[in-house]
Amino acid sequence: MEKKKITAIFSALIAAVFYALSTPLSKTLLRNVPPTMMAAFLYLGAGVGIGALSMLCIGSAQRSAGLSKNDLPYVVSMVLLDIAAPVFLMFGLTHTNASAASLLNNFEIAATSVIALFIFGEKVTARLWAGIALITISTILLSCSWSSLSFSWGSLLVIAATVCWGFENNCTRKISSKNTFEIVFIKGIFSGAGSLVLALLIGEKVPQLRFIVHAMLLGFVAYGLSIFYYIKAQSTIGAAKTSAYYAVAPFVGALVSFVFLHEALTGNYLLAFCLMVAGSVIVVADTLRAR
Repeated sequence: MEKKKITAIFSALIAAVFYALSTPLSKTLLRNVPPTMMAAFLYLGAGVGIGALSMLCIGSAQRSAGLSKNDLPYVVSMVLLDIAAPVFLMFGLTHTNASAASLLNNFEIAATSVIALFIFGEKVTARLWAGIALITISTILLSCSWSSLSFSWGSLLVIAATVCWGFENNCTRKISSKNTFEIVFIKGIFSGAGSLVLALLIGEKVPQLRFIVHAMLLGFVAYGLSIFYYIKAQSTIGAAKTSAYYAVAPFVGALVSFVFLHEALTGNYLLAFCLMVAGSVIVVADTLRAR
């Protein structure tokens, strides 16, 4: 059981690192791809990529039970929330810088935990709340350095995306014991198709083929593989704990923004990073000690 928990922790961290790439790289692609189209191709890339991967891993893809009619409410909710969340995020990215948006993504941890506790009845220990508190404080500390993190439209849209993903994480938790390839494929194809229809309805133009390919490749890694490993972790340690490990993602995303997008690095970053590490250590301890 201990080994299974450690594997779940590594899966959650891998998922967080993959997802961290989405914000800074999406910011770059948004120069040539409209926001809703961007959200569509990210999820379509996830669905197509995981679908192809499942064909190469036929044995693994067939080990878990498939989705049933009883799972339909969670599947529909998952898809609808996955249409809304990236659209909010992409529009938010057009009004704020990538490093700021990466840090704001940490709000998803608190949203997921609160929803898991009050709506889905998942146990959230005092130790886990302490870890989440340190993670949140680190984000607030970094937020104080960014004028764009005041209550701007960009910030509010990013926060709206994290709340949607908070609900979506808990819906996915309810079906996380089922076939992971099937879940991610459905997420990607249906959420991507829904966003694409929405993009066309609001008059966004289809981008050039090379930008579509870039967006879909990013979607396969940052959404497809990230969601795949996230669900694997969820099935063992739950939605609240898995989301807590996503504390890593905003800092990796901010680091990528500093290095590749040449956004300013503030003096508060190292202090906030230390608080994030402390919070993550507490979450790890809580995961390993839980029975």
